[in-house]
Amino acid sequence: MEDLGTIVWPPEPIRTERLVLRAPEARDRAAFVELLASSEVHTYLGGPRLRDELEREIPAVPEEWPGSFVVELEGSMIGQLLLRRSPGDRRPTAAGKVDLGYLFLPAAWGFGYAAEACAAALDWLAGVLPGEPVVLATQSANVRSMRLAAKLGFVEVERFEAWGAEQWLGMWSPVTPSS
Repeated sequence: MEDLGTIVWPPEPIRTERLVLRAPEARDRAAFVELLASSEVHTYLGGPRLRDELEREIPAVPEEWPGSFVVELEGSMIGQLLLRRSPGDRRPTAAGKVDLGYLFLPAAWGFGYAAEACAAALDWLAGVLPGEPVVLATQSANVRSMRLAAKLGFVEVERFEAWGAEQWLGMWSPVTPSS
């Protein structure tokens, strides 16, 4: 994770009831290609990338950088979760805050995996960076993402136009014990 203090990366895998969040490995490459080439996954993200291009460009160990988690179910990658500092180049409100992003393969939709994985990542982040607020941006037309943001406790900060559509920016702040 860029500029997120002295966090040791990769951390020990984060385990939930059904999932494991871990650093990417070479065995995840095919799933990354599928994820990035999926028109369903990229409906609200500007469209998919070309599979041939991805096959040429994705390294042996994809997305191997701090803040990139593979979401694994029963030994297979079903999605990716990202935590990174927002440069704020598009939304000054988000500048310098940790940005949560996620992509899941369509076969994994509708089972609560995204909520489970994101909640675990937010809990982990609150443990390593107590009090750190997190932002999440999505197209307001992306009903699933809007529902997930609400379920996770993100509160609307603003709406704005970008990429020809209305965008929603929410913020999450960890609950800290009162003194």
